[in-house]
Amino acid sequence: MPGWLDNPVLLGFLASLAAGLATGAGALPIFFLRRFSERVMDTLLGFAAGVMLAATVFSLIVPAIAAGGVWRTILGLVLGGLLLEAADHLLPHTHLEPGGNTEGPKSSLRKTWLFAIAITIHNLPEGMSVGVGFGAGDLRAGLILALAIGLQNMPEGLAVALPLLREGYSRPRAFFYATLTGLVEAPMGLLGAALVVWLAPLLPYALSFAAGAMLYVISDEIIPETHRRGFEREATWGLIAGFCLMLVLDNLFA
Repeated sequence: MPGWLDNPVLLGFLASLAAGLATGAGALPIFFLRRFSERVMDTLLGFAAGVMLAATVFSLIVPAIAAGGVWRTILGLVLGGLLLEAADHLLPHTHLEPGGNTEGPKSSLRKTWLFAIAITIHNLPEGMSVGVGFGAGDLRAGLILALAIGLQNMPEGLAVALPLLREGYSRPRAFFYATLTGLVEAPMGLLGAALVVWLAPLLPYALSFAAGAMLYVISDEIIPETHRRGFEREATWGLIAGFCLMLVLDNLFA
């Protein structure tokens, strides 16, 4: 077996990098399609939310309880949610949907940079969760998390690229920026894995912290986005499908 397979920090970095690059793969349809159905987009984002929710529960929360008990897990969950809440209020950002408003404090930054901040906030916990999964020493859990985040990132990449096209960006530039937004996950994966490896007692807190941040993103960002255009039912069934897929994958790799 190659020696690098025994290095959880390196594995966490590489897996989170691969998951981040899936954002670019998801943006590829912009080179072939001029329009994309909002109904399909909301269904895909609902699917992404379901994948993310299952990964959060089974690959982060359950191991956190096993490693440190329910109270440490609850503390980590709350802290993870509070970090995302603070970032939402303290960092100026915007979402490039029709009629999207700037959130957080007022800023003179260009809309493109505000959008980049929003995507960074969104992707921070995703990269960290993959890194924490590998740092915990559970290769199976790390792989499932990386697969889940990669699947979740693909419709997100398309959701990023399409508004950029509406803003007047060329297709190559929209694809480039969509890919770039996912790459923030790689350094966060490295950080998450390193923290768990070097500070082993933090494991239950790190797992549940990443889970809390992911739950915040699912509830505050992804699900409301899928309910804006009147396709709530399709998005809900997409969420159920994504959750069920992760249940199947989790048991296949058991």
